[in-house]
Amino acid sequence: MKVLYFAWLKEKTGTAQEELDLPDGVTDVAGLVTWLKGRGAGYDDAFADEAVVRVAVNQEHVDSDHKLTEADEVAFFPPVTGG
Repeated sequence: MKVLYFAWLKEKTGTAQEELDLPDGVTDVAGLVTWLKGRGAGYDDAFADEAVVRVAVNQEHVDSDHKLTEADEVAFFPPVTGG
């Protein structure tokens, strides 16, 4: 799967994107976030306040219980305001 990080999530994780195999036991966005947080301090810091992190799967906003597949593109980003 392709995982994208935007804005301060990119800065804290130290990467804009990466290709990952769906980790064993991870079936949804919440599980992926938990797994990512275990990858190191930058990831843990990026997802410390999950309430402010938005997620899109295949360019559609989803909730944390959204099921994932190997073919998905997952994007994490901060809240966006418009005007």
